[in-house]
Amino acid sequence: MLPPAPMSATTAGGFLLVLSIVLPVAGVLLAFALGDRYVRLVAFTIMPLGLAIAAALVLALPRGGGHLVYLLGAWPPPLGVALHADGLSAVMIAATAVVIPAVAVYAAPEFRPAAAARAPAAFWMLLLAIWGALNAIFVGGDLFTLYVALELLTFATVPLVSLDGRAETLQAALRYLLFALLGSVLYLAGTALLYGLYGALDIVLLSRRADAQLGTLIAAALMTTGLLAKTALFPLHLWLPPAHAGAPAAASAILSGLVVKGSLFIVIRLWFDVMRGLPGFAAAHVLGALGATAIIFGSVVALRQERLKLLIAYSTLAQIGYLFLMFPLAFDVSGDLKRGGALAGGVLQAISHATAKAAMFMAAGSIYAGLGHDRITGLNGVARAQPLSVLTFALGGVALMGVPPSGASLAKDLLLQAAAETEQWWWTILLQAGGVLTAAYVVLVLAHALAPPDKPIALRGAVPRICDLAALVLALCSLLLGLMPWASYLPIPQGGMSNPLGIDALSKLLLPVLGGTVLAILLSPWPHPLALNAVERMIAPLRRACLGFGRLVEAVDDVLRQWPAASMSLLLVALLLGTLMFAGA
Repeated sequence: MLPPAPMSATTAGGFLLVLSIVLPVAGVLLAFALGDRYVRLVAFTIMPLGLAIAAALVLALPRGGGHLVYLLGAWPPPLGVALHADGLSAVMIAATAVVIPAVAVYAAPEFRPAAAARAPAAFWMLLLAIWGALNAIFVGGDLFTLYVALELLTFATVPLVSLDGRAETLQAALRYLLFALLGSVLYLAGTALLYGLYGALDIVLLSRRADAQLGTLIAAALMTTGLLAKTALFPLHLWLPPAHAGAPAAASAILSGLVVKGSLFIVIRLWFDVMRGLPGFAAAHVLGALGATAIIFGSVVALRQERLKLLIAYSTLAQIGYLFLMFPLAFDVSGDLKRGGALAGGVLQAISHATAKAAMFMAAGSIYAGLGHDRITGLNGVARAQPLSVLTFALGGVALMGVPPSGASLAKDLLLQAAAETEQWWWTILLQAGGVLTAAYVVLVLAHALAPPDKPIALRGAVPRICDLAALVLALCSLLLGLMPWASYLPIPQGGMSNPLGIDALSKLLLPVLGGTVLAILLSPWPHPLALNAVERMIAPLRRACLGFGRLVEAVDDVLRQWPAASMSLLLVALLLGTLMFAGA
């Protein structure tokens, strides 16, 4: 957690916070100065150094009393700007430092320097810029610094989505940019309100000064809504599926695994630090309800996708919803917001999603490169032709289901424990359903990949082994995250970490897989090898009803991804959050 009072001096090891931002930015400038020919070399020189800085920060944090501070210009807040790092910052910086080099290794064969192409040079500079912007978000100590870092993240991500220059990808990038800018306007308006009320934007100072007056509640509602738009929480997911549809696999891995975590991290800072004493109980349940809807909505639409990449994109929408269940669960029975197991579970789920989803997008990219398409019904036999890619997808999916010893399993246990302690049993149902719904689209893809092909598969080109290995490493990281000593950095309650290799691990795998198989049969409209003809005839009426429900959900999704509906949803979410906070006060 952040220090209880503003620090008057830089702490030992505080310079690591500056290095974590300066190093990627210096890499961008150096690559620009040296030219396209050396840009990839610069990136691969910077990345081991960035990983070393992240490791040093993780090791230095316990010795610094759980927080590190660096005062820019030696001026303490509110006159100066401070960089802060606590356990949440450390684990997010470490996760970013693992995912970005893995994606870089995967992307290296595709984005080789070429005399006639600017996309490779742009990719490597944008990748470093995203890394620097994310680190600035994770260590930013005041709300305006976070705004600047968030905008840098947006402007680095937009061109990454449209690297190929095709009309549809440019349209998707512009859609992302415009909606993200709407979110930025709301966030900046809230920041200006807080500065006018309290004369400070430092998070620690605001946590001590902010009270439940009308201006503060309006600012909190505006800032939260703006950040939800950038995170693509349902129903504010206008930009997410189109951005993934045509982006390179490496760009999708970064966008889904890391970029949406930047705005999520600021939401966590806003609620658990600045707004900790404000009346947010009812508003937090709205966030939880939106998250629960996203889990069901995203999973159903994912099961109806014809393309593997779009299936994973809608899976991201569902998993983002899973992250927001931490907010209502963080309130205890007396209505006070606590930095306990719910917060730890939400952050662990975010890290697990970052590694697993990046690996799944990379695996999908390898399958597309090998087959020349990613149609799910055309994947029959790909497990034999591209075993490492399919294994990576499977391990990433199993990790997201919450099977021990994955990080998602530990996160789920912490959230379930929080639900029991706060007597909010209804969230338990959603937490358990989340694993089953995740298993449904993972089982659907694997059923096709493992089925015998109708005709021999002729790969369009050989996928470099290093690409598959980079993706596999990330999937294994997600699957083994539950074995890490998280209690040193996250507020995990006593007894919150169960044995990740216990006897219940088998049941945590079998039950979601069995339930997911049933859902895949009922909700997927495409012919698949999961059901025998006799079984299909028996469940035909139920399947027709489920398919009708799926068509309805997909039609709602088509409406919500239109500008009028998305803009109205943005306004309604802001009004609802502000009204509930005001009523609570």
